[in-house]
Amino acid sequence: MLPARFALHRPDTLAQALALLAEHGDDATAYAGGTELLIAMKARVLRYAQVVDIKRVPELHGIRIDSDKLVIGALSTHYQIAQHALVREHFPAYAELSDNVANIRVRVAGTIGGNLCFAEPHADPPALLCALDAVVLLAGPNGQRRIPMGEFILGEFTTARADGELMVAVELPLPAAGMRAAYRAFGQLERPAAGVAAVCIDNGGKLAWRFWVGALCAPPTRLAALEDLCAGLPAHALAATIEQHAPALCAALDAQDDLHGSADYKRHLASVLVHRAAKACLA
Repeated sequence: MLPARFALHRPDTLAQALALLAEHGDDATAYAGGTELLIAMKARVLRYAQVVDIKRVPELHGIRIDSDKLVIGALSTHYQIAQHALVREHFPAYAELSDNVANIRVRVAGTIGGNLCFAEPHADPPALLCALDAVVLLAGPNGQRRIPMGEFILGEFTTARADGELMVAVELPLPAAGMRAAYRAFGQLERPAAGVAAVCIDNGGKLAWRFWVGALCAPPTRLAALEDLCAGLPAHALAATIEQHAPALCAALDAQDDLHGSADYKRHLASVLVHRAAKACLA
């Protein structure tokens, strides 16, 4: 099925793109890679009379170091992120994740901004970006603002992005010495049924942890209780603690039955993936 007819706009600057979105309001949407949007429009799930193609906007492109953070432009594709030298140097776990998103067609066309703003619950990047303390930079009619990644996705297909705002970039604080990260996911389809991100910070032999679960819940969910249980444990004691406590903590996660599996199946996957992600951090 083809999408309903729409007018296509191609602004050359961020200001022009924001002006078009403000002018047309709810009748308009931004178009980047289109891997999510066009499918929904073809299925007539979404209808827009005005489509604003933002691929020509230079402010949304590029990957660079800015002071103490890595800035990834919202129009960076998963393929570009996976291959970029700065990402591979400072965030190898994120480069590896990006290299395994969906399929090669999605990786080449799909953008990180589109992925996060569409907020499809079975997505890989959000959990790891939350664990890495990423911040989302938004621009709108009232200027720019920053939102922690852990507060950006509010639910299925719902984010904190206000009407008329565009995502400009994702900002990642450069990792301190001794910080390691890993992401482990499992699914029978191109999207994960569950994914777990782990970050380990070695403070003089005392390990601190961050665990975030994604895909099986609408927004990514932090396993703060497990972080507290694992805090300060030596590496040799970690596996036993996770095996003892992760199943019960993951059993309480919000999940629902869908094409990717039953809610209980996905919760079980999460408990297994927590262990694998933590092990990968220590490898």
